[in-house]
Amino acid sequence: MHSPAAKVSGYVVLMIVQIIFLVLFWLFVRYEKTALPRAIDAEDAGSANEHVSKYPQFQDIQVMIFIGFGFLMTFLRKYGYSATGFTLFMAALVVQWAVLMKGFLHMEGGKISLSLENIIDADIAAAVPLISMGALLGRTTPIQLLCMSVFEVALFAANEYLALHVFSICDCGGSITVHAFGAYFGLAVALMLRPASDQNEAGKLEGASYTSDIFAMIGTTFLWVYWPSFNSVLADGAGGERAILNTFLSLAAATVTTFVVSALVSHENKLDMVHVQNSTLAGGVAVGTVCNLLLGAHGAVLIGIIAGTVSVLGYRYLTPWMTANLRLHDTCGVHNLHGMPALISAIASAIYASMASVGEYQSELKDIFPAMVGTNGTETKIMGGLGRNATSQAGYQLFGIAVTLLIAIGGGILTGAVLKYTNFRNLKKDEHHQDEHYWEVPAAENKEEYLNMLAKLLDDDAANSNSQSAANFNWRPFLLRNWNAIVPANNLYVRGALH
Repeated sequence: MHSPAAKVSGYVVLMIVQIIFLVLFWLFVRYEKTALPRAIDAEDAGSANEHVSKYPQFQDIQVMIFIGFGFLMTFLRKYGYSATGFTLFMAALVVQWAVLMKGFLHMEGGKISLSLENIIDADIAAAVPLISMGALLGRTTPIQLLCMSVFEVALFAANEYLALHVFSICDCGGSITVHAFGAYFGLAVALMLRPASDQNEAGKLEGASYTSDIFAMIGTTFLWVYWPSFNSVLADGAGGERAILNTFLSLAAATVTTFVVSALVSHENKLDMVHVQNSTLAGGVAVGTVCNLLLGAHGAVLIGIIAGTVSVLGYRYLTPWMTANLRLHDTCGVHNLHGMPALISAIASAIYASMASVGEYQSELKDIFPAMVGTNGTETKIMGGLGRNATSQAGYQLFGIAVTLLIAIGGGILTGAVLKYTNFRNLKKDEHHQDEHYWEVPAAENKEEYLNMLAKLLDDDAANSNSQSAANFNWRPFLLRNWNAIVPANNLYVRGALH
């Protein structure tokens, strides 16, 4: 067990990080002009109104990050406090760090401009470590999550800049730079922290209950409803409307497909709640990169069908194989919800990019595929120069996902090595997937649980003895009368011993 002093020192480190953020904001961050008071003789609000108009979508993304992701991870029956609480903690931390890291890459006059669009970008960036957290859920400490988030967001910001501004790829909904990066970074960390061969079986609390699955469905529902805003918030004009339409249709098709495929491949042809909670969302990921393109309604539906099918099959067959053969415990199945659907989206982006033309996209081509236009006003030096043809753009789309995977997996392996081989405390197997190590949980609930566990253990032991009186003895009233003598106030050790 870790000492109280070590636990306190961890939270002191968290406060130090927050103070460092305070200093960095004070030194480098300034309001953008649209957020400053306007001159008395100003004729209109101009671009300020444009920024304010994004606030409804900003709210939608807030709901996705803080409620959707948090509740989706409450399926573990004894990890609900941590799933929702650590989601709130990590998102609040990452939003600040992302404003700084992404701002350092776009500084003007040595300062970072702060606007609503920056906060929206930072909110989207918060999804990256939350996705990675899903692959590690229940098997890391808060300090490990902090360390992972700091490294990951720095790498994410650099990779996103490289993909969008140097390679000039299309990734409106972030399937390549957000979902693929977060999924494979998290899986790489999980691979480094994998258990020993003799401890590869599932943990005693690595599972759901009826109630916890219902709470997880709340997260699914919020994510499903607001996903069109996530994919469309950074698109403008007609492209933004297409992003909403395509995302909705893809989600709907993935949902129907999930129910059908789940019933076909699950035991006794019954629906699996894991599939319904996660694979129904795969359509939103798979259409993300191409959501603002001219897919046609049929294209969005097709992408949703493919994503739903691949995701369910991944949960049913690939995840158990990875656990058994690679000792890779992907707790939330992020490979099936975020990883593989993101790869589908990247492939789809190459296909549709190869068919893009000025005649088809008209004036929008410079916004969607900037490198395909001879002059687009960008100050960034785009790899390969301007005036790309459609085939070259398709190649860069594939190059973008390849580099993203390389950086994510390489960065995840390095981060995992730091978490495993340095002075970070690693949770023991019997400490996984339970809230009691970091949260005050209702004592009455613990008492009832311990009473039942002790009574059952003693009943089983008595049944195996040769004493008839012991076998017929009612242990529960005895345990209740002597509760304080049997279980001390700090009862974590007792609970671990009972298990």
